[in-house]
Amino acid sequence: MREFMHYITNAFYGATGWSEDNSYKDLNATSRELIDFPLPRGLRLTLSSLATPHFGTSYQLGSVGVVDGSISYLYSTVPLAAVPAQSDEIPLAALLRSYRRLQELGSRERQWFWSTGEPTVPVPPRTPDNDKSSLLYGRLYLPQSLLEGLVVKRFSSELQVQVSAVSEQSLRNGGTVLGLVQYDKGKYGIEGLASTDGGLLGVRGLYNFGGDAKRNSKSSQKSEAQIAAEKEGIYGRFSAGGELYYGTLNKSGGMSLGMRFATLPTHRGTPLTATVTVNPLMGNINTSYAVMARDYCSLATRMEFNVYSYESDWAVGMELWSDRRPAGFLLGADPTLQLEIESQPVTKIEPRPEPPRPKERSFQAKMEWRLDEPEPEPQPAAESIKSVEGSMAENKKEEYLGVLKARLDQNLRVGLLWEGRAKSLIFSLGMGVDLHRLDEPFRSLGLEVQYSS
Repeated sequence: MREFMHYITNAFYGATGWSEDNSYKDLNATSRELIDFPLPRGLRLTLSSLATPHFGTSYQLGSVGVVDGSISYLYSTVPLAAVPAQSDEIPLAALLRSYRRLQELGSRERQWFWSTGEPTVPVPPRTPDNDKSSLLYGRLYLPQSLLEGLVVKRFSSELQVQVSAVSEQSLRNGGTVLGLVQYDKGKYGIEGLASTDGGLLGVRGLYNFGGDAKRNSKSSQKSEAQIAAEKEGIYGRFSAGGELYYGTLNKSGGMSLGMRFATLPTHRGTPLTATVTVNPLMGNINTSYAVMARDYCSLATRMEFNVYSYESDWAVGMELWSDRRPAGFLLGADPTLQLEIESQPVTKIEPRPEPPRPKERSFQAKMEWRLDEPEPEPQPAAESIKSVEGSMAENKKEEYLGVLKARLDQNLRVGLLWEGRAKSLIFSLGMGVDLHRLDEPFRSLGLEVQYSS
């Protein structure tokens, strides 16, 4: 389950109009979310709060053999008052949905909560001051006294700098620092990175073409009819990029190349994402394919192959959203509704009543050669108004109550995860199963509960 601080960090990016679609490191984000979702271990409780529009806190307590926990603080120069922060108001799709849909190029208004192509919560208004915003985040892990921090600074609408650090005595040199300089031009994005771990230096970038990228560059040469004809087919965007890095201390380097095709929100067919990445030095080829078969069902598959050793790996993942509680989802129907249907007595079919006869004109109307005045329509009672308002509020309620996530790899290891909401608590219940060891199939079992205010 994504933590509250991750949710608030995405809200910061949404308020400042920063998109992560042009980052090469997130090229395989969709398949990774659908297949490599983390499973909870043991019992873990998280209490979070957005105390002010600028300041958030989170406290976590867990028990996996030993009792551990963490304390987190977050500060944003951009007010996040428009973001739902209470756990009973946070849209589950914004927090739990794994399939990631791209946004249109040129739209600096970041729409970061996608379900069916529209944001499920209002995006905070963006102002010119947000282009020079900052985010500070710190987290202390106990009892190992491990400290991590993150600083995000925007210098313009296209330039952003991130500095993350980890401090712990068991690490080499007592910790490590990683710096990122990100430049997002819309049609392409470039990142430069430097790390104290091995003296790593690198650069990576992503270039977009086709789809809306082609339309934006040649908008004057295409008519609206041609654009509409393109959207009738598989309307999407191609992205190609690579990365190159070198360790100055260990005198070793590496590189990789990748390509992605993803449909855009205006695509009228089934949303899909396909990626391929190649590491020429190591001989690794990675391909993935993800599709949102329905609004409530997403599927993903991944295949890895090494041309030197001929080793291959594969994995599949799925998420299935449900508007029922876990019991009703497993039984295939709502058990309370089934009991109500069974308890209803069998009634006979009564004959259809005759339609009412037209009312005869009054004597006064006949004498004056006219029709009777129409009767005033009855005004709805207060109870009726309340019922209509209640039905409207019911329609505004969240569409889904939970999601089932599952994965399977070539070693017959299965991961199952149910995430949903119970009253004001957001919970995550998961387990790992190894089908190769049927004598002891359960590898992990855990429950994670989050509450935020």
